[in-house]
Amino acid sequence: MAVGSVRDRIGHTLANAGVAGVSKVALALYHGTLPGGGTTARSPQGDAFRAVADTEDWPEPPGGGPRRAALLGSSLTGTVAHIVMEEYRAPRRGGRAAAEVLRPVSRARASGTGPEPIAVVGFAGRCAGAPDAETFWARTLAGRTMVGPVPDDVLDRHLYHAPGAISLDRSYSDQGAPLPRPVGPPPGLSLPPGRYAALDPAQRVALGVAAALFAQRGSPSGGLPGAGLIAVGSNLGLHNERRLNSLLAADVLEEVAQGLDALGPLTARARGEVLRLVRERTGTGADVDLTHALDGSLASGIAALIANEFALDAVPVAVEAACASSLAALDLAVGRLRSGAVDYALAGGVELPCNARDMVLCSSLGLLSHDRITPFDEAADGFSPGDGCALFLLKRYEDALRDGDPVHGLLRSIGAANDAKSLIAPDAVGQAAAMRQAFDQVEFDPSDVGYLEAHGTGTRVGDRVEIAAVTQVYGAVPRRRPLDIGSAKSFFGHTFAAAGGTGLLRALHAVRTATVPPNTGLRTLSPDLALDRIPARIRTAAAPWTTPDGEPRRAAVSSFGTGGIDYHLLLEEHTDGPR
Repeated sequence: MAVGSVRDRIGHTLANAGVAGVSKVALALYHGTLPGGGTTARSPQGDAFRAVADTEDWPEPPGGGPRRAALLGSSLTGTVAHIVMEEYRAPRRGGRAAAEVLRPVSRARASGTGPEPIAVVGFAGRCAGAPDAETFWARTLAGRTMVGPVPDDVLDRHLYHAPGAISLDRSYSDQGAPLPRPVGPPPGLSLPPGRYAALDPAQRVALGVAAALFAQRGSPSGGLPGAGLIAVGSNLGLHNERRLNSLLAADVLEEVAQGLDALGPLTARARGEVLRLVRERTGTGADVDLTHALDGSLASGIAALIANEFALDAVPVAVEAACASSLAALDLAVGRLRSGAVDYALAGGVELPCNARDMVLCSSLGLLSHDRITPFDEAADGFSPGDGCALFLLKRYEDALRDGDPVHGLLRSIGAANDAKSLIAPDAVGQAAAMRQAFDQVEFDPSDVGYLEAHGTGTRVGDRVEIAAVTQVYGAVPRRRPLDIGSAKSFFGHTFAAAGGTGLLRALHAVRTATVPPNTGLRTLSPDLALDRIPARIRTAAAPWTTPDGEPRRAAVSSFGTGGIDYHLLLEEHTDGPR
């Protein structure tokens, strides 16, 4: 077998390395040519392989079958991928090949009522004031927001807070819902102190939430047999990476401070005070532990950390789809489960946006509330950031029953769409398209959904557009009862990449406890929403959730991301009766 690598031509392109390899192989198959290895070609060990020193024709295999090639890729976090490619020949082979293609499709639709349900067999979460999923629900039922003035160590008000007009380097708001940063690994894990200290705070939070999930299942060490997937939605530029960049540039900042004479003469004492403040707020490059620095800067390292520490045979990946990242990760997980590629999946999201950089950035775009987030209120003027993490352990429904797993709820479908009209302005067409795609996969219609966990960012235009999209889909069929609508953001702020995860956590609690969760902070419902056209209502107190004729409770979760990516998930209560 011939062996080669694209890197001898273009070097290591890191995240694009696999794509470069696919391009090379596709061209080799198309032209029937084996590219030479150039001056770096060496003979691999063993008689079964050979290096291709010079470009040569690629002969057809004996028997006249198609040429085939394989690609191998691996990552710093331990993910290994293997792809098999085949030469295209027209007409395509029929018979057995077609049957092989159709087999996964038939499996997905074996029930005759749409794609195979995916069971939620474990869950955990953490938000401000709620260190675990149970407290998260208790805080929700109590009806009191966790959003308030952030501590000074989150937002240095002297440097970054300026109430009033929009600024490029100040936040007009100091409201948020931050999480305390974990200072030690969860019980039972033995990360070296130096490595744990070098981890990004988001990695530490996610590790703790994963530990809580496995403890809930009675298997603190993981203990999941088979092959799996760990997909975690997050921001790709973790806080640690930005902090390290600042530390490594400390000498540059000191040079700037020393050159402040341009702003007027400074006394030696004043200059010394400026330098002291620079060092105090940035640290020094000597503080950087380069051995573990990369480990704490990789977004995919969140999933890899969970896989490694809990000894899971699972491919770890990071998913970035802005504020829709959690549902994007869940969509990936559901697809892998339904294809039969994995036996289980751990999916969700984490982000800690309560920090000066994110607050200043969102403030400069006019996205933050001047007071605090109040989704669907007449006075709604933006969101407040909140730190959060939510993770869900998923299996195919039949596998969960076979294994005796507790089934907390069923993911019936996930719809996705993209309106792509603006970076931050929402669009009802794209949101409605995601909703319709979700319903295209199931046997029930929007009138059978009793509760919608909305994206609900608390921006006036965002809330109005979202309810307009809901009206297009949920108001298009006669309803036997009003649709209840709410948003976890009114309690815990906007958790960015974790937003869909926290929304699903709330909806999951709602169907499990037969309780419609309340909103908080709602004083005067915005008349722009025109909820009577659906009809729908927004409750300010928890209420019992009843369904007619013993039907399962069904909820929906929406999550929309910057750039126009829209997701809509349909969740169903698990009942003991046959499906």
